Amino acid sequence: MRTTTSRPLAAVRNLGILAHVDAGKTTVTERILYATGTTHKRGEVHDGTTVTDFDPQERDRGITIFAAAVSCDWHGHRVNLIDTPGHVDFADEVERALRVLDGAVAVFDAVAGVEPQSESVWRQADRHGVPRIAFVNKLDRAGADLDTAVASIRDRLHPAPLVVQLPIGAEDDFAGVLDLVRMRALTWTDGTTTATEGPVPPGLLEEAERRRRLLAEAVAELHPAALEEFCATGTLTATALTGALRDLTHSGDGVVVLCGSAYRNRGIEPLLDAAVDYLPSPLDVPAVRGTHDGTEQRRPADPGAPFAALAFKVNATPTGRLTFLRVYSGTMAKGDTVWESGTGRTERIGRVLRVQADRHAQVDRAAAGDIVAVVGLKSARAGSTLCAPGAPLVLEPPAVAEPVVSVAVEARTSSGTDRLTTALARLTEEDPSLVARTDPETGQTVLSGMGELHLEVAAEQLRRAHGLDVTVGRPRVAYRETVLRGVSGLVLRHVKQDGGAGQFAHVVLDVEPLAADAPGTTGFGFRSAVVGGRVPQEYVRAVEAGCRDALADGPLGGHPVTGLRVTLTDGATHVKDSSEMAFRTAGRLALRAALRDCAMAVLEPVAEVTVTVPADAVGGVLGDLAARRGRVTGSATRPGAAVVTATVPLAELFGYATRLRGRTQGRGTFTARPTGYAPAPVGVGVS
Repeated sequence: MRTTTSRPLAAVRNLGILAHVDAGKTTVTERILYATGTTHKRGEVHDGTTVTDFDPQERDRGITIFAAAVSCDWHGHRVNLIDTPGHVDFADEVERALRVLDGAVAVFDAVAGVEPQSESVWRQADRHGVPRIAFVNKLDRAGADLDTAVASIRDRLHPAPLVVQLPIGAEDDFAGVLDLVRMRALTWTDGTTTATEGPVPPGLLEEAERRRRLLAEAVAELHPAALEEFCATGTLTATALTGALRDLTHSGDGVVVLCGSAYRNRGIEPLLDAAVDYLPSPLDVPAVRGTHDGTEQRRPADPGAPFAALAFKVNATPTGRLTFLRVYSGTMAKGDTVWESGTGRTERIGRVLRVQADRHAQVDRAAAGDIVAVVGLKSARAGSTLCAPGAPLVLEPPAVAEPVVSVAVEARTSSGTDRLTTALARLTEEDPSLVARTDPETGQTVLSGMGELHLEVAAEQLRRAHGLDVTVGRPRVAYRETVLRGVSGLVLRHVKQDGGAGQFAHVVLDVEPLAADAPGTTGFGFRSAVVGGRVPQEYVRAVEAGCRDALADGPLGGHPVTGLRVTLTDGATHVKDSSEMAFRTAGRLALRAALRDCAMAVLEPVAEVTVTVPADAVGGVLGDLAARRGRVTGSATRPGAAVVTATVPLAELFGYATRLRGRTQGRGTFTARPTGYAPAPVGVGVS
């Protein structure tokens, strides 16, 4: 089937659905597809019939693992949606999606409010400057409360929440919403998909008018033009309020809050209207910035400008290799030749596809503002820039998090060993947050990722998608080494004569902790304090490169070294025998020698753990956390449950899910979010 992609840029919305696991992101996406007529049957997560959770593992586990793109039309607008994972182990999928989105819908559970991963994805969106609206979901659940959820948004995420809807009814009696902008009631009955519009019920009119005035006052405080109208008339018209809410959403000064129940199909149409009214089109966001030959360039969202697109996802399918693109400027068609930044070579576009999760429709072309997949690219990776050969540009790629957990993976048969190498290469190509390497000491293949679940999913992919019978070792965490007390004036002379051109480099280094008062600080700093030109600048850069080489393995357990600052204080050169290679070697040898003289410590990754359990199980959970070297940082109560927050070493969390279920008769749940590194007990991680 062939379709066309032409649509005015102002009528395009590129949106992500963001939330904590189980807040209802995928159900919201399914109801959007149903409301827009894209699908003709409502998919259910618990039945394994959703469009976006199409992978067998997603349906088996009931969670979103892979970001899935879909497109739909709503009142003359094209809405490109990316349903993102809610589990922290797959935060890199969210990162890659946010890199190419113009706006997002953040979904919150009306009972739980802001949960740990809700906070994480919100911060990710902050870093990318992605405007958001909020949808408080599951208002039909026992204990659901819009005001409590909004208070958690204000307290934990610190935006100015601008509530534009109120629920009609509560819990099982939740029937619809009051639209405070237009002062109308929207109600749904079971079995219907379209809202019935009517006046505000008399019993709710006084509260609706009070909330409408509070909304107008809050908007007027944040928006100068709205303030003028409010001071002149004492209120804001629906048109003025909508325009001000749109401006505040784009600037990030306010967050529009809507409510509903996606499972019961209540509140979806107003959510779509709000996405169109308040979230930006490609024309409303700044021109994308890139570099070429060291200079910054901007490309406007103009189909007539030179072509530029960013690859944010690669997926190998039985019918070919799909590369997912966000087109920022220009136009691309089947058969076009594009320049690929990763390899510096040209590639040919085989086909252009409009994506509906695991289904695809061929289109004539893709233009600025589109999110599409292409077939035919051989070497493009997630983060690669594709652009017109005559107008090269390199866009900033999505950041890739550093893996924190590793397992050894082996094929059970000798014939599977070669296939395992190929399969791992494909896995790491599709998911850059996975890293495969060979352990130089044991010869084992080691797969590293963002968490225990992340690696479980990867191992299952090897079995299901690649037909490999593999064994997986016990997870191991990624330790680091750091400097507690440094050394000064470490002198190293690197002199080598072997018959040809010699090597001479003389360096003097000081090594100190990067942050003496925070031993868990990670990172590396380098500076030169050499005076009088005793070490030329090109040799200074070579010394820094050598020092970075030395960080690969520390003196305690061979773990990467972090949390230190190196200062080059002096040095000397030889008129003939000095070179960048010599100074790089000297830098590496000098830092390794210095680290042996420093007071060192092992760092271990730690996670913020949020445990939700019945109130009568709190004592046992606290004792178990203490046994796992956990430090409780907070607690709270919810209807029928207690929430405990603690900082726990990641190594102590392996198998915790099973232990928690046993202690709480299956009623306890937890989430873990890596938060950095902390000093490990003496002897841990030391070989």
